[in-house]
Amino acid sequence: MESKRFNLPSQRNYQYAYTQAYELACDELAKVQDIAQQCRRCGAEYRKTGSRRVITLEHLNRSYHITLPCVAVTPAASREAVPLKTRVLLLHYLLRAKGTPLSGTMITFKELPEGAVYFPTFAKRTLNPLTANFGEKPESLASVAGVLNGRPADYGDVAVTVGAFPYVPLVLVLWRGDSEFAPASSILFDATVTGYLPTEDIIITCEAAVWTLVKALRQG
Repeated sequence: MESKRFNLPSQRNYQYAYTQAYELACDELAKVQDIAQQCRRCGAEYRKTGSRRVITLEHLNRSYHITLPCVAVTPAASREAVPLKTRVLLLHYLLRAKGTPLSGTMITFKELPEGAVYFPTFAKRTLNPLTANFGEKPESLASVAGVLNGRPADYGDVAVTVGAFPYVPLVLVLWRGDSEFAPASSILFDATVTGYLPTEDIIITCEAAVWTLVKALRQG
């Protein structure tokens, strides 16, 4: 399947923008001829019963069902509504996935296409809250990482790897502050990440992961 870019419309009304993006993604999904192959490319499970087709996709340690032919996105284990932003993200990942094996080579956000341009937005929405909530006590990141099925990683002073999607691992890294330097953070990606998500959606994915961990910390 040819890689496509899914930019959100430039609108001040974000609800309208995401609605438009979701409708475009639904239309694109309806045109996929071999949905089973596309599910293999993105690590999703595919089942077909009569005319009903169900895709089960993992995102941040939660399972979601994407049903066809009338596209609907629902949680696998509850009846709660899936936020529109999450629905868009799930469909974008499903549609964009190339099935490229993970390389094991990690890169920073600035190494992504247009990463330098988007970095101020990325830092504001992901790195700043990550540092603000975990920087003084980096060990607290490891203590709540289980909410995203995170595992320790060998970077910085404390780091964890979480699975945003089956083929999109995120490595969240923290450095302790001292008398000379303030605490700092970074998020690393496998070099294949752009075969699964565009840069804009990578920001949204990281933001969701960080705030899930922050919520777990505050509830802990």
